[in-house]
Amino acid sequence: MAVLDADLQPLRKEENRQARTAWGLAAPALALMILILLVPVCVAIVLSFSNYALGNPGFDWVGVQNYERLFTRSTYEKMFIATFTYVVTVVPISVGLGLGAAMLVHSLGRIGDIYKTIYFLPVMATLLAMAIAWEFMLHPTIGMVNRTLAMACGTWMEAIAFFGNGCADGFPLWLRDRDYAIWVVCFIGIWQGFGFNMVLYLAGLTSVHRELYHAAEMDGARSAWERFRLVTWPALGPTTVFVVTISCIRAFQVFDTIEAFWPQGGGPNKSAYVMMFAIFEKGVQQNLIGIGSAITVLFLVFVMFLTLIQRWLVERKVHYG
Repeated sequence: MAVLDADLQPLRKEENRQARTAWGLAAPALALMILILLVPVCVAIVLSFSNYALGNPGFDWVGVQNYERLFTRSTYEKMFIATFTYVVTVVPISVGLGLGAAMLVHSLGRIGDIYKTIYFLPVMATLLAMAIAWEFMLHPTIGMVNRTLAMACGTWMEAIAFFGNGCADGFPLWLRDRDYAIWVVCFIGIWQGFGFNMVLYLAGLTSVHRELYHAAEMDGARSAWERFRLVTWPALGPTTVFVVTISCIRAFQVFDTIEAFWPQGGGPNKSAYVMMFAIFEKGVQQNLIGIGSAITVLFLVFVMFLTLIQRWLVERKVHYG
């Protein structure tokens, strides 16, 4: 036994040396992750239980008062409604359009590169600049959207009378009416996001082996729908989980469009008052760090919940589902 231990001792020393080397190489990345990710999260959690504001010499602990305000006041109720309306609308439509566009481009071969570029242009463009462009397009008198509707409805003056009713100082009616505001933002989010999902699905489609389609055809899957249902969709399971998760996180992070359209209010009657804009308004504009931190913590909880769902689905090997 002593001889065996003596023989294993050099091996153990080598393993310990490799472990120390590995930890030494990983230490800078771990320290950076702790400094950039974990420390700010911990600070936000602590500040969410206070009424801290920048510039004040001190602050008081308020316990869960900030969280009670989030769930009891009408302003924050509108925040949750606007946020989840945006997420529930943008995510499934952008994912569906991304999948459809990916299958279309994938089936066109080299010609599909043209459509791939066109669909991906909104992703490459700066969303703030695109929001300003959309603001001009939605203008009630000079915007292309209302001009197109005018041609569809009949005369230009009749459309101005209908769509321009209630406008003031040239501000777009689409963005001033609380019934339309959040849906305009959703439309822009879909337009900007489905190209990114298309690229992810294109990557997933390249991993689907042609032999699977031949085998399905031999088993009786003759139509395109049957091949999609039996082969393509199950094979794209991991890709779909990843796309849905990323789309949800991106949807929760919507901010640029809201800031471009309504820099001082989050839409008419707070109809587009999403969580990221609320964090910016409370934490930066109004210097209410405590309530802003509470909203941030809730945002992180939602994102972590989505991440855990993704991991659970991937571990279940959804591509065999």
